[in-house]
Amino acid sequence: MIEKTEFCSIPGVGKNMEQHLLRLGYTDIASLKGQSPEAMYEADCHLHGGHVDRCVLYVYRLVVYFADNEQHDPEKLKWWYWKDSV
Repeated sequence: MIEKTEFCSIPGVGKNMEQHLLRLGYTDIASLKGQSPEAMYEADCHLHGGHVDRCVLYVYRLVVYFADNEQHDPEKLKWWYWKDSV
């Protein structure tokens, strides 16, 4: 059974990312406040036996930003805004 949550109300979060968040133990947007996107990504990699696409980290950065702020810069609501600088 697939759980229905409020995660999909965050831009860039679809059913797949919703499942990633649920597997990590997050239950709602409030549970993401103050979290470390890098730690979330490392835990996700561990759960998946090694590698998870780096884009997942970028979405984790976005969801934590979303949870931590009441006002949102529209540019920061795009997952690619959170890509690593080269």
